[in-house]
Amino acid sequence: MNFASDNAYAAHPAVMAALNDANSGAMMGYGADPVTARAQEAMREVLEAPEAVVRFVSTGTAANALVCAQLSPPYGRIYCHDDAHIETSECAAPEFFSHGAKLVTLPGTGGKLAPETLARAIHVGAGVGLNGGLNAMVSITNATEWGTVYTAAEVAALAAVAQGAGLPLHMDGARFSNAVAALGCSAADLTWRAGVDALCFGGTKNGAMAAEAVVFFDPAHAEGFDYRRKQAGHVFSKNRYLAAQMLALATDGLWLDLAGRANAHAQVLGEAVQAGGGQLLQPVQSNAVFATIRAETHARARAAGAQYYLWPDKSAEGLDPVPLRLVCAWDTPEADVAALAAILRG
Repeated sequence: MNFASDNAYAAHPAVMAALNDANSGAMMGYGADPVTARAQEAMREVLEAPEAVVRFVSTGTAANALVCAQLSPPYGRIYCHDDAHIETSECAAPEFFSHGAKLVTLPGTGGKLAPETLARAIHVGAGVGLNGGLNAMVSITNATEWGTVYTAAEVAALAAVAQGAGLPLHMDGARFSNAVAALGCSAADLTWRAGVDALCFGGTKNGAMAAEAVVFFDPAHAEGFDYRRKQAGHVFSKNRYLAAQMLALATDGLWLDLAGRANAHAQVLGEAVQAGGGQLLQPVQSNAVFATIRAETHARARAAGAQYYLWPDKSAEGLDPVPLRLVCAWDTPEADVAALAAILRG
């Protein structure tokens, strides 16, 4: 029973089939192939953004770091949440690829930034002068690192603050599909229609083997990005294998179907936590459950073979109640979900 991460599970058969289909004959390299062209167009259709610039990379860290480098100068200030993945889990890659941009982290309930918090920080940052660097961009995560989801209205409110100060808005969408599935809105409503300038559209956590899409809704923001991506070592010579994965996910709404499955599993576990006397630390809005459970329940889950992280302190063994994170994937076995739910209910 593995609930440690949605990274733990398999690529979808359609993704593997698309890779196999692409694995035939000679095609031009570095993205000048028909598979890449079809995948880019498919992503534009998903996002209802015919003018968007779409590029593929193999990891979420590369996607986020390269976008940060693209939108911020080396002396820039990048505003994000305290728990943003670019702050906690990317080994300073945004700072590295931007050659020195500074992450300015801000508090916010449930992994979300509030417009007033962002506005105050941007106002202060505008006055720091040479000593503190230049306000450059804002980055948000949807779904957040706490499993919560920004609505389109919430994104638009943050975009208004950012763009009112002349700052582009980036969305880390490693679990963007889960957010869209949870809200039942369109991908366009949650991105460019709400004011998002750049999106990292995650595939790896949602049925791909290793593929992410970087999307700039305004082509002007993508000027020079191909050189930046090449310099950073993230242009695949056989780019068709990256593109084929995203093409498979974008075909016939597969990306949304898989995210919906993962979200549904998490709902089952969230309800079980509460039924067993545990406490949800955040509402279950995507494919992750953040909760506390009794130490005896935790011991029974571990004895049954359940794998998951304690959260936010991964060394929190011995606490009672035990804080944890449970993450579901598109193909988490229903039997495993049912077995863990039974333990959580007691």
